[in-house]
Amino acid sequence: MDRFRIRGGRPLSGTITIGGAKNAALPLMAAGLLTDDRLVLTNVPRLADIVTMRALLMQHGIAVEPTDNNAASLSIGGAITNTEAPYDIVRKMRASILVLGPLVARTGEARVSLPGGCAIGARPVDLHLKGLEQMGAAISLDGGYITATAPHGLTGATIVFPFPSVGATENLLMAAALANGQTILANAAREPEITDLADCLVAMGARITGIGSDRLTIEGVKSLHGATHPIIADRIETGSYACAAAITGGTLHLKGGRLDHLGAVARTLREAGVEMTAEADGLTVKRLNGLHGIDFITEPYPGFPTDMQAQLMALMCVADGASMITENIFEDRFGHHAELNRMGANIKVHGASAIVRGKPGGLQGAPVMASDLRASFGLILAGLVATGETTVNRVYHLDRGYESAEQKLSAVGANIERVS
Repeated sequence: MDRFRIRGGRPLSGTITIGGAKNAALPLMAAGLLTDDRLVLTNVPRLADIVTMRALLMQHGIAVEPTDNNAASLSIGGAITNTEAPYDIVRKMRASILVLGPLVARTGEARVSLPGGCAIGARPVDLHLKGLEQMGAAISLDGGYITATAPHGLTGATIVFPFPSVGATENLLMAAALANGQTILANAAREPEITDLADCLVAMGARITGIGSDRLTIEGVKSLHGATHPIIADRIETGSYACAAAITGGTLHLKGGRLDHLGAVARTLREAGVEMTAEADGLTVKRLNGLHGIDFITEPYPGFPTDMQAQLMALMCVADGASMITENIFEDRFGHHAELNRMGANIKVHGASAIVRGKPGGLQGAPVMASDLRASFGLILAGLVATGETTVNRVYHLDRGYESAEQKLSAVGANIERVS
């Protein structure tokens, strides 16, 4: 099993190219189930989760092929020959549930294993299922599988989410594109990745209004056609490398990153003493005089994203003063705090909140273990600033969401290597 070995203490300087957004690419790949025509996606990141989604689509009968020998561009399409998403594939990634809506909308049936992924809380799929039921699907659960049938097709409905669920919004948005009549998704999630999906669906012939708002109106059409769509830059990767510049006291140009997509992350980093400047081809990040503690709460977009919580916690470990971090999205996403404490951090968790008492220059290298995808990068950040050597184990989590992280960091001055 691979691990990272890091020797900290080097300010980072240079340019890092930001890849396509994993959280946009996965639903966009699932959208390939909605048509026999070819959907061509460009700026596709090279990640383990992309490989998993490719395998899932292929076992449904869909061809997923690079275009012109370019692995960053995928051509997706073909006839659906199998409507079951098996446990052996789905258990690797929770985003596998995103094939459910397209399969039911296109074929009238689906059998999808309950999903797996990072151990950061229950993340139930009840909103996905209730929405499909409102659209006329019959749902049953048996032996760890979801079975959904709608032999006469789905019917438009008004669906009001009790909270803005990203996955449910994406699943039902794709299903509604081929439903009979009008569907309204109220209190829908507003993440840039959802806007990216909606834009792609429109390019495929879907009729969607309210894109970018919390109220999406979809007029169902009989069929969708092919399209070519560029995937947006990954805002979580952008924010993660911004934290790398800040925690090491360096300056990084994040090519392709979009400051306008960072939202609350940019505001929070600026409050902590980090300068972020938009450029024509990305943004530049550097720490000002010093980091100081701040309080923040994870919330649905445009609030602070839960996927940046671990990285900001690592940053607050070396800030001047105390910080309070409240996790409102997932009930079990502080697993990294104990590992940071192993490196000399002072973090105490009380229910949904963590108190971090910062120690500028106070972290020491140690063997640590990643508990999930984003925690992996949080521990890398700590290792970049710690004295001595840090070993980060279980980096297979990181490979699901960060392309060539050790190579990108090494190129800007980090002392980091992957050890088999």
